Amino acid sequence: MELRVLQYFLAVAREQSISAAAETLHLSQPTLSRQLKDLEQELGKQLMIRGSRRITLTEEGMLLRKRAEEILDLVHKTETEIVDSADMLSGSVCIGSGETDAVRLLARAAETMRRMYPHVRFEISSGDACDVSDNLDKGLIDFGILIGGTDYTYYDYMGIPARDSWGILMRKDAPLAQKSAVRREDLLNQPLILSRQTCNGSDIIQWLQRDQEQLNLVATYNLVYNASRLVDEGLGYAFVLDKLINTEGSNLCFRPLEPRLEVGLYLVWKKYQLFSKPAEKFLHILKAQFGQSCPTE
Repeated sequence: MELRVLQYFLAVAREQSISAAAETLHLSQPTLSRQLKDLEQELGKQLMIRGSRRITLTEEGMLLRKRAEEILDLVHKTETEIVDSADMLSGSVCIGSGETDAVRLLARAAETMRRMYPHVRFEISSGDACDVSDNLDKGLIDFGILIGGTDYTYYDYMGIPARDSWGILMRKDAPLAQKSAVRREDLLNQPLILSRQTCNGSDIIQWLQRDQEQLNLVATYNLVYNASRLVDEGLGYAFVLDKLINTEGSNLCFRPLEPRLEVGLYLVWKKYQLFSKPAEKFLHILKAQFGQSCPTE
């Protein structure tokens, strides 16, 4: 039983699809299928049930998944202990994030790691939950920061000790700017600009107590800076998270919602992820900083 084949097996278990796993492993689908069939023949057990939509593990497959994780983790730790010199740790940690002030917390952890391992660098990409999840699934990033109610079925995750609040970004000469907070009835029939990820059953839609079709939705966005330009030109009122746009000295202002609407923040990574050494070290630093000994399951 080769370590390489165990990695292939874990990739398929994670993706629940041979074609998706082949893409992340940069293999052809027939090659990966043949490797898995050879593994099943070697063990004399069926490890996977190949359904029309997804692959599920048999009881023997679930046992192998657990043991394969332990084996590969032990191999990785052994290599690290024998080969790696702590002061020579180098490489990249790739993070995708929705726009949130909580990135400051990761920046603090990154600075801590840089002091310990100055040859490690960080690559940050911004986007909404769709972008972050897509990049995680494709293996393009190690970690993602997701905001609020995302489906975490295929991820391991831990909570970030911070919360964001939704509010309205508007021009200072807008009628609602005279209010200290904005209520849902204030927004009826007003031209609204929503984040792409808040459409269709999100916390915002629930807070408004309206279906999307009942709203005067004039635009959607995935980066808040672009939304602020739309607001500045008078297109409408934008739902944005607090602390993202500095309105001082501008034509814009931010007003919180009433009742208040807060969202939690989570650091996520793919289940059964085999981390690079820098990514693994960074996760340990984050757990220590956030006061968590293990990810939330």
